[in-house]
This record gives sequence, structure tokens and C-alpha cells, in this order.
Amino acid sequence: MTQVANELYWKYPNEPVVGFFRATEPELVIRDPDIVKRILITDFDHFYKRGLVHENTVFEPLMQNLFFAEGDVWKLLRQRITPSFTTGKLKGMFPLIVERAEKLRARTLAAAVKGKPIDARDLMARFTTDFIGACGFGLDADSLNEEDSAFRKLGIKIFKIEWKDIIKTVLKDMFPDLFRNLKVWTRIEGDMFDLVGEILRKRNHKPIGRNDFIDLILECQMKGTMKGESIEAKKPDGSPEIATLEMDLGLIAAQVFVFFAAGFETSSSATSYTLHQLAYHPEVQKKAQDEIDRVLAKHNGQLSYDAVKELTYLEWVFKEGLRMFPSLGFLLRKSTRPYFFPELNMTIDENINILIPLQSLHNDPKYFPEPEVFRPERFDPEEFDSNNKYVYLPFGEGPRACIGARLGLMQSLAGLAAVLSSFTVEPAPETKRVPTVDPKSSIVQSISNGLPLMFIERKE
Repeated sequence: MTQVANELYWKYPNEPVVGFFRATEPELVIRDPDIVKRILITDFDHFYKRGLVHENTVFEPLMQNLFFAEGDVWKLLRQRITPSFTTGKLKGMFPLIVERAEKLRARTLAAAVKGKPIDARDLMARFTTDFIGACGFGLDADSLNEEDSAFRKLGIKIFKIEWKDIIKTVLKDMFPDLFRNLKVWTRIEGDMFDLVGEILRKRNHKPIGRNDFIDLILECQMKGTMKGESIEAKKPDGSPEIATLEMDLGLIAAQVFVFFAAGFETSSSATSYTLHQLAYHPEVQKKAQDEIDRVLAKHNGQLSYDAVKELTYLEWVFKEGLRMFPSLGFLLRKSTRPYFFPELNMTIDENINILIPLQSLHNDPKYFPEPEVFRPERFDPEEFDSNNKYVYLPFGEGPRACIGARLGLMQSLAGLAAVLSSFTVEPAPETKRVPTVDPKSSIVQSISNGLPLMFIERKE
């Protein structure tokens, strides 16, 4: 999808929007940041649908999650789960992150002493899987050390796109009415329900004070039925109906699934790509390492929530990596009713998909001069162009922005700091300067054949 959006973006450089057909459905690519803002924030009530699940399609339990869900299900879930990501809750999770970051350092050392290249993509995926195991599921997954960790296998299974999945997705896209009963997620549904059911039984369906995602979801469940004003149904007088939703096992499994899926692929993709860029920019890497050394010395050599908050330059480095290669290369929305664009003097119908091409916007020299150059200083608040607020959107924006953005940022910076405090990364003989994107990537972009790098231990 990112490649399609990118192609259309550069084909019509002077147009604010570009229309095309995805199979038989019309779709609109937005090239203008002001119109992006209108869709994501100003007129959000016209575009609250994500549009990733076809209307009237067969019910798939795992799709009832915060990322895929639509309408009232999305609104009530978002309302209930948002308090789970407060600063206090994130601080409570941080010791779990530090533990994993230390294991990441040890795993890297064990591999580095052999003097062979390490696949940064696989290394960071194992760190992320361990983190999700601990913060999400209350499990000590140890994917970093166990080659055949069951939890790591589940992560791979979720993102291993098989040919039959591609065929099912294409058929549903091209002939939605004919193939509405085709299920795409059956291959992991059973695994997910079994895993979540087992964890809930071990906890006796009650929070155990571990501050992980399962605890937070169980706290949400204990608050009882979710209630709120409907964004879909109106009374005859025009006021909203009241919508309700129960947090049952299916809904819990769906949220845990998306916590795993959204956290696993995005963070590991973003951190490994950042390491790849640092391997080719030793001066930037040295500057980031100097900052990490300085901050860790101040905090007794220990990573902590407060220490990570002080890694300003490392945050710019990570943001620049996300600019060049955003994990999600596009945002998708769908019109809920006809909508008039005053800038274009144009109206679109109900149920039109809207594609916001992040990869293209992030790499357009109009907004980021010399976009192919890796330059973290772009994100210095004194230099960052505030007009680019609706151009640079790696976590989305508005009411449907990523709920776990701060958690993802914190975990990613901790992982990068753990690696860079002990190792310097350099290109391996087989490293490709410009990695190839896997065209089978679905929502999250991934790279073909990993990211091999040399990890050289830093001496005291």
C-alpha cells in the first residue's frame, strides 16, 4: 500500500489530491498537509472510520481491536483504554523495559564476540518480543536467548504473510460482496485465544498488581459495561443514542493481539533501521553515544524512566529514522458521509477511502530539504518547522493517533541506548546501503533479508 501511495504521490507533484481505483473502489490520496489536518482533526467526525475492514463482512473476533475497530466499538474502547497509558502507568512499566534492555545488551555481546554480522532486525525483534511478553502478557518470554521461543514464533506467525492470505485479501478487495465470508485471521485466532485464556485463568481474571497490559485490560473489564454517546446512531431529535459494550474474552483477546502486533513489528522495524543509518553515519553515532554515556554516568550507569527522558539527541536520531522509513508508510481513513472540500471545490461520497502517504510526505524536499540525508538536527525544536506538524506523522494524529506512541518511543529509546552504550555499529560486508522493502509487507513496512551489521564492543 505504501508503494502504491508513493507512486501516485510523485506522479502528480502539483496536485493537492489524486484519485485512483483500488480494485473497483474509488480512493483519494491526499498530498496537501492542510487537507490532512482537516481529515485527521478538524472534521474528524466525517472521517472516524479507518476503513481496513470491509462493511458487511464476516465477523472476525481479532478485528475488534482498537486499531481495526470502527464506530462505537472503537469509540468506547478508546475511551476506556486511554487511561491505561498515563505517565504514571508508563513509569510503572519501565522496570520491565530495563530488565529486557539489559538482556538485549548481554545477547548482543554473546553474538558480537564471534566477530560475525548480526541481523539487527532479528535482534531488535527479539528485544521487542521480550518486552511485549513482559509488559503485555506478564510472561518471561526470553526470546533473546531461546532460538525457538514459542512467543517469538507467535510474533513471526502473525506477520508471516502466506500466499493464501494474499489471495483472500485480494478477493475481498476486488469482490467484497462475493467473498464477504472469507476469514483472513483464522490461522492465529486459536493461538491467541488459548494464550489469553491461559493467562487470565492464572490470574483468576483479576489484576495482580504487575502493571502490565493484561492487568490494565482486566482493570478496564472490572469497571463494567462501557457506555457513551454513539457516533453512529442518532435519535429523531438529532441527539446521539447511548451505545454500550461488554469487555468479554473476545474483546480482551483482540486488544492483546493488537498490543502484540502493533508493538512488535513497528518498534523492531524502526529501531533496526535507525541502527542501520547510524552504521553509515559514525559522526552521528558518536554524538548519540557521548550523550548516552553522559546521561548514564549521571544515573549510576542505570537506565531508568528519567534517564531515557534526558536522551534528547537520541530521540532526534530515532525520529529521523522514522522520518526516512516510517513503520506505517500510510494512514487510512474512510468518509462516513458526503464531504465537501472547500479548497478543492469538490465533494466526495460516503464510504470513500482516504490514503495519507506518510512515506512520501516525510521524504518530500518541499518539507525536508535533502530528504535522503540522515540529519537528526532537523528535530531540534529550534530548527523544526512547525508547519510540518501535519507532514511528519509516524504515530498518526488526532483522536485515532497511536494510543501507545509514548510507550513505543520509550521502549525504542531504551533498546537503542542499551545497544549504543556498549557497542558501535558498522556496516557488514553484505550490508545493502539502501535496504529493499519487502513488497509482501501488509500494513507495517518490513525489509527483505534483514539488516546485517557488525556490532563492535566499546572498551571502557
